[in-house]
Amino acid sequence: MERIRELAAVAPSRQELARAVCAELDWHQRDGAIKLMSCKVALLRMQDDGLVVLPAPLRPPRPRHQVHAPAGEPGPRVRGRRGDLPDLALVPVCMRIQSRNWNAMMREYHYLGFQPLPGAQLRYMITGAGTLLGGLGFGAAAWKVAPRDNYIGWTAAQREAGLHLIVNNARFLILPWVTVKNLASSVLALAARRLPDDWQRRYHVRPVLLETFVERPRFTGASYRAANWVCVGQTQGRGKLDRYNHSALPVKDIYLYPLDPHFRDVLRAPDAQPPPP
Repeated sequence: MERIRELAAVAPSRQELARAVCAELDWHQRDGAIKLMSCKVALLRMQDDGLVVLPAPLRPPRPRHQVHAPAGEPGPRVRGRRGDLPDLALVPVCMRIQSRNWNAMMREYHYLGFQPLPGAQLRYMITGAGTLLGGLGFGAAAWKVAPRDNYIGWTAAQREAGLHLIVNNARFLILPWVTVKNLASSVLALAARRLPDDWQRRYHVRPVLLETFVERPRFTGASYRAANWVCVGQTQGRGKLDRYNHSALPVKDIYLYPLDPHFRDVLRAPDAQPPPP
């Protein structure tokens, strides 16, 4: 922390500070790129906790009322059954306008709102019938989840080495004016088929397991079960950053979806599946 404070005191910008911290800590992805976004998120949390003072942002964030994006506006009502959407597709978020639309959609219509996904991530727009139906977001797995870890059967050392092979479904939204039977489970099935290739192309590693957390009683998890995800237990309601065993957050069901039939063997011995060159 002292070294990070020293770097923060002389860094000309938050971007340069994050680069300097990554270099200092040798913090890289498996493809060699620095973990810039993860570092930025960590630094912001450190500042929120009063541990470090960051350089002032070069450009102040725009007030929320100035952010306009088509995905944040109500669209035409879509009703029917899954068979009415033969062109159902997941469109990767690659361009800036797509990113703004995805962010606005989550901000306006997802119960958790919009928060940047830390670390490795993929976001998708859900489209069909010539219109936007919702969005998906995938990111880094939770560090330590007892029911998941017991289900895998790995040690703490194996978890630390193989956690990058698990991807978390952090956001899933069907827009409120879309009412299509079996749509949610179809989207999850489509994502399970597509994500491993997309993730490998971007990060040079192929995930073998998906995870997600479903808040009860707000949601039943029926769509995940219909898509063959397995509920392995519940969280304790403490959250990722709880250090004092305080149950301050809603309890959530933990769902897993194997992407590889031998996922346990791979996760217990991650060196058996090195990233491609």
